[in-house]
Amino acid sequence: MGKAVGRWDFEWVYNEQPHTWRRKEILAKYPEIKSLMGHDPQLKWVVSGMVLTQLLACYMVHELSWKWVLFWAYAFGGCINHSLTLAIHDISHNVAFGTKKARWNRWFAMFANLPIGLPYSASFKKYHIDHHRYLGGDGLDVDIPTDLEGWFFCTPARKVLWLFLQPLFYALRPLIVNPKPVTRLEMLNAVVQFVVDIIIYYFWGLKPIVYLIAGSILCMGLHPISGHFIAEHYMFMKGHETYSYYGPLNLITFNVGYHMEHHDFPSIPGSKLPEVKRIAAEYYDSLPQHTSWMRVLWDFVFDDTIGPYARIKRQYKLGKKE
Repeated sequence: MGKAVGRWDFEWVYNEQPHTWRRKEILAKYPEIKSLMGHDPQLKWVVSGMVLTQLLACYMVHELSWKWVLFWAYAFGGCINHSLTLAIHDISHNVAFGTKKARWNRWFAMFANLPIGLPYSASFKKYHIDHHRYLGGDGLDVDIPTDLEGWFFCTPARKVLWLFLQPLFYALRPLIVNPKPVTRLEMLNAVVQFVVDIIIYYFWGLKPIVYLIAGSILCMGLHPISGHFIAEHYMFMKGHETYSYYGPLNLITFNVGYHMEHHDFPSIPGSKLPEVKRIAAEYYDSLPQHTSWMRVLWDFVFDDTIGPYARIKRQYKLGKKE
């Protein structure tokens, strides 16, 4: 199974997350960054085109053999679906229609959810707020692996398995770490999603459903794009908990690679984050950054100092109920 990783606990810190003070400092020096906040008028059209592309793909795969259904699910459809999950991430910050039309953002996120095959958008919104507010928070930030994950997935072979099973852990971890009541929006998300799935099945059979769901699961697991899951917050350099990536894969992931900039200014759309870096370059150029998500995955698997435990954690004074 290979050599076990060298970490046996998380990196516990006792200071506040760096994004809070850096945001204040940057805004004091560059108040013009406030003009970047707000909605992205192009986002709804880009997302709509992606959803319609997947609907067309459902028709095109319904008569293919199973091997080709799975091939295209991984090579094409899953890439679009992974990109749609990152569009939903952007939409969760109300950047599709603005904060004054919050409901429109929630409904549009459900529309973006349709090709993913399983309900996702409403639950993601509910927990993603905590990820920003309580970054690394013990029992609050469900992006942090559990102790069981850190203890068991500690060799190269097991870490590969963990990467493959990432979608499962992201789905189940919130129910264990920070369970919350099911909301009406989540129920509506599920009803809308399964009704559309049934309609697709009625017209084109099982293969398009497998194409959509398999693509989502495979490309959120062991896939080059999924390197961003590890790149964003795993501690590749001691004391640093958020990292950016400025490479070409940002073009198909709504600039999620600009992750330091995103946590500093979550209300700025992904399309405008490069402008944040340009304006406040001295705050970002000197920070550690990744140059390849593929390299991130390779290092995660084979570097014995990196594993699920390589995350910064902190205690927040606020309780779970708050």
